[in-house]
Amino acid sequence: MYQPRKNNLIFSFFSWYIQFIIKKDFTAFHFDRVETKSDASMLILANHFSWWDGFFIFYLNKKVFKKQFHVLVNADNYNKVSFLKYLGAFAAEGKGKDVLDTLSYAGELLDDPNNLVLVFPQGKLYSNHLKSISFEKGVMQMINASKKKINIIFAATFIDYFAKRKPSAYTYLQNWETEEYVSLQLLKSAYNKHYDQSVIKQTQITE
Repeated sequence: MYQPRKNNLIFSFFSWYIQFIIKKDFTAFHFDRVETKSDASMLILANHFSWWDGFFIFYLNKKVFKKQFHVLVNADNYNKVSFLKYLGAFAAEGKGKDVLDTLSYAGELLDDPNNLVLVFPQGKLYSNHLKSISFEKGVMQMINASKKKINIIFAATFIDYFAKRKPSAYTYLQNWETEEYVSLQLLKSAYNKHYDQSVIKQTQITE
């Protein structure tokens, strides 16, 4: 598997750069604040519709959560976008056992309360206009590989222009209080309920 690499200089530059381009290319970035347990790690499950998605959550973590950022990406993005590895990106190098090892690695990350792991459960890019979000089964394998002391955060992000030349981004967050028994179907259902509620909030915005 491909693991994150450390380089404080590269990390500091891109931490600044991501904040810079979000402020430059968007009219505003709005997000909720949620209460979390400080002695537990954070797993953020987010919809995936654009090149910006990981950068939004990275920026949000910098401003609000302030944990060690990690994001599960695919091997192509890990290799093509060379700086991602210095921002906490990790990926499965191959298939089969390597995928299982990568999910186990993610579970180990979630055992450290200082860590945040971002996952796009859809597995690839889809339109921002979907009515529901699909979940790959690897999400549960990752959770089951951990000690399950985790803040599970649902994030639903949308972009609208309204009357502005540049768009505004909106990320709606929910800290999901996990059930004693968590299944993929239960997780997917809970996320999509949050997603549906976020769509309603988004459509109620007027400018």
